[in-house]
Amino acid sequence: MSAALAPHGLHHVTAIAEDPQRNVDFYTSVLGLRLVKQTVNFDAPDRYHLYYGDESGNPSTLLTFFAWPGAESGQQGTGMTTATAFSIPPEALGWWQKRLKELGVDADDPVTRSDEEVLRFRDPDGLVIELVASDGDTRSGWDGAAAVPADSAVRGLYSVTMTEAELEPTEQMLAGMLGMEYGHNTSDRTRLVMGGGQQGTAVDVLPSKESRGFQAAGTVHHIAFRAPDQETQAQWRLQLLEAGIHVTEILDRQYFTSIYFREPGGVLLEIATDQPGFTVDEPLLELGQHLKLPPWLEPNREQIQNSLPALRLPAPPIDE
Repeated sequence: MSAALAPHGLHHVTAIAEDPQRNVDFYTSVLGLRLVKQTVNFDAPDRYHLYYGDESGNPSTLLTFFAWPGAESGQQGTGMTTATAFSIPPEALGWWQKRLKELGVDADDPVTRSDEEVLRFRDPDGLVIELVASDGDTRSGWDGAAAVPADSAVRGLYSVTMTEAELEPTEQMLAGMLGMEYGHNTSDRTRLVMGGGQQGTAVDVLPSKESRGFQAAGTVHHIAFRAPDQETQAQWRLQLLEAGIHVTEILDRQYFTSIYFREPGGVLLEIATDQPGFTVDEPLLELGQHLKLPPWLEPNREQIQNSLPALRLPAPPIDE
C-alpha cells in the first residue's frame, strides 16, 4: 500500500461504559474533558454514544463511549486495545497524581517509559487510561473545566496500546499495509507512529501470553485513524479490499464518515474523516448540551428519548 496513504494519526478511541451518568461525571469532572456530543449508537439507538474531547472535539482529542446499562464487566487480554494514553504537560504530572489520589481514583505510581513519565489509572468501569508527561504538545485541550486549570489540562490523545498473542501479523499490517513507521521501541513493546511521530500518532504493540480478552464494560471497542477527507478514505477502502481485507462500506456517522476492518490479532480498526466535525448540528458553545440525532433517526426522537436515562450535564461554557 502506498506510504502516501499513511494515516495522519489517531482520530478517536471508542470504549464501553455501563452507567452513562457515572461516565459523564468522571470524564468531565475528574479528567476535565469537554462533553462535545450527546447522541446515540446509530446501530443501537436505545443506547447513548457520548463523545469527549477538546473545545471543539478536534480529531486526535476524542474518547467516546457506548453506554450500555447493565453490561457486564469486560476482561483485558490479547486481541484488544488495552490502554488509551493522553498527553499532559510534564509539569502537571504531580498535580494529576495528587488529584487522582484525593478523588479516590484507582491509580498506579508513575513509571518511566521511553524517557517520559506515565501515570496509569482506571475509570469507574475499569478502563485503563494513561497520562503521559510529554514535551512539545501545542494542543490546548479543554480549558473550560472548572476543576482543572488550563496549564494542567489534558491536551489530547497520545497513543494506544494493542496487546497481541502474535506480534508479526499485526506489525505487518500497521507498518506494511497501513504505512506506519517504527518509533522508539522499549524492551516490552514495539511502537509504530503516523504523521511524523507527534502526539496523537503512536500505536504500541505489546506481546502477551494472556488469554484472549472479553469485550464489555471497561474495555475499548475500537480505535480510529484519521483520513483528511472522504476521497482519501475511499482510496483506503479500495486498497484494503485489493489486499484481501474485509472492510465495510463507507458509513455516515454524521460527524465523520467511517470504514471498519480488523487487524490480524482481532482489534477492530476504523478510518474516519476529519470533517464535517461536531458543529454540523449545534453551535460551538452548545456542544454536548442536547441530544442530537441523525436525520434518519429524527422521526423516532420521542421513542428514543424515552428509552434513554436523563443525564445531568456540566454547565455550558460562558460566552465572553
